[in-house]
Amino acid sequence: MSADLASLIRSPEELLENLRRELPPEAEVTRLEFEGPRVAILCRRPLALLERSDVMKQLARKYHLRFSIRSDPSIRLDKKEAERIILELAANAGIRSIWFEDATGQVYIEAEKPGAVIGQKGVLRKLIIERTGWVPVILRVPPVSSPIISYVRKVYELSSEERIKFLREIGQRIHRPYIFKTNNEVRVCILGGGREVGGNAILIQTKESNVLIDCGLRVSSTDLFPRLDLPEFVLEELDAVIVTHAHLDHCGLVPFLFKHGYRGPVYCTPPTKFLMALLLRDYLKVAETTGALTPYSYSDIDRMLIRTLTIPYHEVNDIAPDIRLTFYRAGHILGSAIVHIHVAEGLYNIVVASDFKYASTYTLDCAEASFPRVECLIIEATYGSPRDVHPPRKQDEARLLEIIRSCIENNAKVVIPVLAVGRAQEILVTLYKYMYEKRLLPEIDVYIAGMIEHVNAIYTTYPEFLRQRLYQRILRGYNPFVAPAFHYIHDESEIYEICESKAPAIIVATSGMLEGGPVIEFLKYLGADEKNALVFVSYQVPGTPGHALLRGSNVITIWEEGQPKQIPVRMRIFQLRAFSGHSSFPELKRFINDITPKPKKVIVIHGEPAKCEAFARVCAAEIGAETYVPNNGDVIRLL
Repeated sequence: MSADLASLIRSPEELLENLRRELPPEAEVTRLEFEGPRVAILCRRPLALLERSDVMKQLARKYHLRFSIRSDPSIRLDKKEAERIILELAANAGIRSIWFEDATGQVYIEAEKPGAVIGQKGVLRKLIIERTGWVPVILRVPPVSSPIISYVRKVYELSSEERIKFLREIGQRIHRPYIFKTNNEVRVCILGGGREVGGNAILIQTKESNVLIDCGLRVSSTDLFPRLDLPEFVLEELDAVIVTHAHLDHCGLVPFLFKHGYRGPVYCTPPTKFLMALLLRDYLKVAETTGALTPYSYSDIDRMLIRTLTIPYHEVNDIAPDIRLTFYRAGHILGSAIVHIHVAEGLYNIVVASDFKYASTYTLDCAEASFPRVECLIIEATYGSPRDVHPPRKQDEARLLEIIRSCIENNAKVVIPVLAVGRAQEILVTLYKYMYEKRLLPEIDVYIAGMIEHVNAIYTTYPEFLRQRLYQRILRGYNPFVAPAFHYIHDESEIYEICESKAPAIIVATSGMLEGGPVIEFLKYLGADEKNALVFVSYQVPGTPGHALLRGSNVITIWEEGQPKQIPVRMRIFQLRAFSGHSSFPELKRFINDITPKPKKVIVIHGEPAKCEAFARVCAAEIGAETYVPNNGDVIRLL
């Protein structure tokens, strides 16, 4: 909320009085509520507002607010009766599921033919609103159903009253008039990700607010936690948590905050919410299987989901009295975001580009580099050394084809360890293209193991977040994650039969750094055979088994029943870095030169110490920025 407006409007009731005079009286507004970053207008005739988008846009600009138009609960039909009417009105739409959300008054309708639910010029959609009182959100049925999406919806259904209460409480907190309209301060505290890859956590503080960007775990260390013990981090004073994307080194400890009493909002993009739920639950499952201590419970994940608010790209939202948040495309994985933080009516602007790809891939468009204002850039340096020049993508694709063909000739297996989110989908699309479109590979069996199938379902549920050309093809029925040669493994007992078979095959399995998952089971049977190939396509964090193999080790150590066990690995080992979801050094350098406007300060994180320092020197030389390479625990005052 703007500072001037905040000084005038101090309650929903006062705001309602101001709005009543300007809203169409035929809407029959009953009340107004702060709901998280938005203001909800509840009315008996929501169509009167939904059809007057010009009026609502003018009000949004005037009051610097975002509105959500809700039907008053008194006009909403019983859910069973509403469902019957929807099915009757859209009988030819191929409706697969209908789900009601009490907190918002919306009904989600998944249909094979969304247009048949909308109707010509939106006639059917209007009829649904008029006859049921529920506002429809119409979705296309994804090619693959997602159990995790169904689970999250069930959590929302069972916690409807709690979620409504939370939204209103947070709304009051966000829109409270703030005190420090002048003489504000801005500082950044690096809790994790300083001179390291993993455990990302960045605390942004003003005199008025505290916002945490990411709370990840360290995937290759016995010390999982970022520096949550620092005096600067006070859980009770935290206004919001922002999650840039769903990888565990960025979101893996968000439920830990809820275990210890945090009850504020978590902001992310829509796909990130579901990917995060999937990966966090899997993390607990793996930890329980291996006997490792778990830092939180499934209930803590549910508490987090109830308080997770999604924001699409480019939509500006107030998340604290003096802080606005906007997400931009990052190109790293589905739903990944570059974060733009706007402090106190333009006082200061921070861009956080932690894990981004400044080049288009088969699955995702290139990260964005244009922002309204930028005083400070916080940027990753995973590949920050001038030596981190990746081969051209076509060159590494040709190498992959050569490796696969060699294994076919020798009736051997190609094992590709992947992260379930991001690299798995990029590899599958690549294999699909070369088998079924370019016809440069024979149609050999591809076995896919781990959570990849569930992740693919989320990818196809949110095709609008994929590369535009892939999005358009998926809308026309194309699905590169389903093919006659692609076999999804659902039982570990299948692995032995696959490995014992004399036929050549490609195995795409988690985890990408060989820290667990079904890929380890494959290596138990295939690792000792020199004819087989092991192909790494993602970054290997120092300290992980994958990194050790690239450094010359011929064994990996796993833990079974509390005891260490060594697996010999004599396979041919390759690393194809062009498939990485991180920007190479030339891409990082190009981003720095392309970013507009140019930041005066650059903070380099998420990289090995030497790479962070090297890239900081590049930033200083290229754009004349004042640069910082902080350690965990360092506090940098920006204003």
